[in-house]
Amino acid sequence: MSSRQILAGFHAVTARMRHASDSIREIYIEASRSDKRMQSLVDLAKQHEIKVIPVAPDRLDGLARGVRHQGVVAVADPKQLAVTVDDVLDVITEPAHLLILDGVTDPHNLGACLRTADAAGVHAVIAPKDRAVGLNATVQRVACGAADTVPYIMVTNLARTMRALKERDIWLIGTDDEATSDMHEVDAKAAVAWVMGAEGEGLRRLTRETCDQLVRIPMLGSVESLNVSVASAVCMFETVRQRK
Repeated sequence: MSSRQILAGFHAVTARMRHASDSIREIYIEASRSDKRMQSLVDLAKQHEIKVIPVAPDRLDGLARGVRHQGVVAVADPKQLAVTVDDVLDVITEPAHLLILDGVTDPHNLGACLRTADAAGVHAVIAPKDRAVGLNATVQRVACGAADTVPYIMVTNLARTMRALKERDIWLIGTDDEATSDMHEVDAKAAVAWVMGAEGEGLRRLTRETCDQLVRIPMLGSVESLNVSVASAVCMFETVRQRK
């Protein structure tokens, strides 16, 4: 049972059906629901020949384990988009656009980061194994399907991975409230990796020292810093803006 993955909510289940339907074992739905949204999901499952099992709400609650499921839970085989950073970089033809998350442990933040990374065309999100959340059901739901489209690669040694990215001529841009340079001064048309730290703690010392450049996001109001998922979005879309 440890090899199974639980997907909860319409977005996560529908995205998996569209991207990797053969990985879904079965879908459980709330027996009392027969609305248009539920019927569309059932029709899609039938198209992919996936077994749909109507159950009571408490059965769904047990499967989802506290994650808001909207009456839909799928049991699937884990889907791995890419095993290593090299798997990603060896096949792309345009300049790399990466997001590195150092110490992000909140699944809602990771889910939001993945969703924005998908929207910004990021090639992969990289995080350390020892200080990061995995792709659990909450992440899958918040990501709204992006966890099935953007590789999330957890590495044993983040600093070593960052040095390997440098050897591939990828510019590492760390965000730091105390930095003197503005994020808009960055040349994001070339291969870049935005490096974001955990809220409150920021970047770890070795991570900060391994970056090629430290920048700050200009803040005009009274708030001192942004949520990591919002800050990541601002930086990733600076790359999109420059490359357009």
